Amino acid sequence: MTKRSAGILLFRKGHDGVELLLAHPGGPFWASKDAGVWSIPKGEYDETEGAEIAARREMREETGFVVSGQLFELGTYRQPSGKLVSAWATEGDFDPRDLKSNNCQVEWPPKSGRLIDVPEIDRAAWFSIEEALRKITKGQIPIIQALAKKLSDGAGEREARD
Repeated sequence: MTKRSAGILLFRKGHDGVELLLAHPGGPFWASKDAGVWSIPKGEYDETEGAEIAARREMREETGFVVSGQLFELGTYRQPSGKLVSAWATEGDFDPRDLKSNNCQVEWPPKSGRLIDVPEIDRAAWFSIEEALRKITKGQIPIIQALAKKLSDGAGEREARD
């Protein structure tokens, strides 16, 4: 059965244009990695939970930020792992210093049998669209491209206001 994740790409209009909120994975494996490892806040869900509900839940669990406004759909994208990621976007603001991520367990060092608790996300940051395209994982690049297209068409702004 194909794994499914859902997440939200939060955006805001800054002085220099649109900025996107991305999350950096926590834990020792990711600590020194940067380009190509950031993600939208997202997580897995099953058939008992709707994708949009899961996206809102994951945003809250991984960042502490509660999205109360309307979301607009960006689509579902197959990742290199085969997982399907459904993404939504909304305009909002979040101070990365307020990040409150839930923890998960990882085996560290690998194959040691020792489990440690780490935050799912160790930091979040705002990036321009161009910089976000360099920071985000390869499989999520189309999510950013979909948002950029909607915003350039004006559709995202209309949907965010409605």
